[in-house]
Amino acid sequence: MENFFAIRSFFLRGAMFLFTFALSLLLAGESEAAGKPIKVFILSGQSNMVGAGKVDGGSSRWGSQFLDPVVSVYKGDYEPPPLGDYDSMEPIKTLKLDAFGGVKPTPYPGGGVRVTRGFVKVKESGIYEFRPGYGGSMNNVMEVNGKVVHRKEVGQDPIRTEIKLEGGKKVPFKITYFSKDANGLGWIVRLDVPGALSTMVKFKGMYPYLIDKNRQWKPRDDVWYKGVVAAVGSRWLGVSGGRIGPELGFGHAVGNHYEEPVLILKTSQGNRSLSWDFLTPGSKRFEYGGKIYAGYKESPLSWEKGTKPKPINWYAGKQYDDCFGAAHEVLDNFDKQFPHWKGRGYEIEGFAWWQGDKDRYNDGHAVQYEKNLVRLIKTLRKEFKAQDAKFVVATLGQTAKDAPSSNDKLILDAQLAVDGKTGKYPEFKGNVAAVYTHPLSQGGASNSHYNGNAQTYMDVGLAMGEAMVGLIKKDE
Repeated sequence: MENFFAIRSFFLRGAMFLFTFALSLLLAGESEAAGKPIKVFILSGQSNMVGAGKVDGGSSRWGSQFLDPVVSVYKGDYEPPPLGDYDSMEPIKTLKLDAFGGVKPTPYPGGGVRVTRGFVKVKESGIYEFRPGYGGSMNNVMEVNGKVVHRKEVGQDPIRTEIKLEGGKKVPFKITYFSKDANGLGWIVRLDVPGALSTMVKFKGMYPYLIDKNRQWKPRDDVWYKGVVAAVGSRWLGVSGGRIGPELGFGHAVGNHYEEPVLILKTSQGNRSLSWDFLTPGSKRFEYGGKIYAGYKESPLSWEKGTKPKPINWYAGKQYDDCFGAAHEVLDNFDKQFPHWKGRGYEIEGFAWWQGDKDRYNDGHAVQYEKNLVRLIKTLRKEFKAQDAKFVVATLGQTAKDAPSSNDKLILDAQLAVDGKTGKYPEFKGNVAAVYTHPLSQGGASNSHYNGNAQTYMDVGLAMGEAMVGLIKKDE
């Protein structure tokens, strides 16, 4: 028996040692990651980089679909059931609402707990989400056909549950407000829309990491999104607003790779050409088709050979200056912009570029695209003092590799040519990659923003992020 206890004690001490050792390694790793600089990726391009992938069917103010709304006022402050059984209590006043929804709903009477009852009748069958209230009036619980579709406690985030409704069928609704703020404002959203992110994630099981256990959009807490110029915002990376761009998939791909936090800095603008708006500093004018095309800071875009140009209120490279100047402003004030990372510093790990649509409408720009793309890669690395930063380019999805000669094909070939694997530019080997997006385009085209199909934007972003990680791993 003494031997048994001695052996047990030996193993227990050994297990405790191993646990303590493993824990110390884990904590040391976390501490080391916590002290490392933030990994920065700069994403740029035109409207598809800005992002046009639809999150849902788009919210609309409610109004005519709500029938016979009546607000009842009950004595006292809100009490949850069973004390607050407002269906059994006698109201102190009631008011039929002549205007419910829109921008000027009938003002609610005060003096107690407000409960609105009535009916909902949608025109089209589908799966819907209800977003009652605005500001403080969002603090309420809403039921439709006996099902809780919205609940937001004071100081907490809302929890919303979709509901399937039959077009033309009238069902009851009830909204119980938790605070003194109450009104007839609200929004309704159709979720099951082809190509919408909500359809793919919530009803098809795609990209499950985008939602939490309550089926609410879930941001990451290790990847920050900062948008400047267009698609502005500053927040943890997640679904926000009605549109997404490739940054969502890209951020998840690179975020999964790093232990330290990641900053996605997006600076982009729609309807912009690489050979005009985004023309890099130092670019020289060139001649094509009897025309002279502007060099950096020259204007206008082009003019007939032998004539004197008449400048306009724009110049070659203006968008380059605006976009990357805005990026510099963010990075130059890093601690102020990101106080949660104060003192950490940053490292620019890579650039991502999705553009080319505007250049395909101009023969001279299409012909010059490859030269300008090569110059862009080199210039950005030099300007941001990030010579080792990786670079990923995404092609225009509508153009296949076997497409006939055209401006679209010229741009596709240019984008594929800079991939380091081609060997055409030896200095790009192992540090520049091109993502061929034709298989990811869902039959859409760049000029129609891929019909707003969120899958295209997610898949292109994921592919660009995975290509970026592939380049980074080669140096690790």
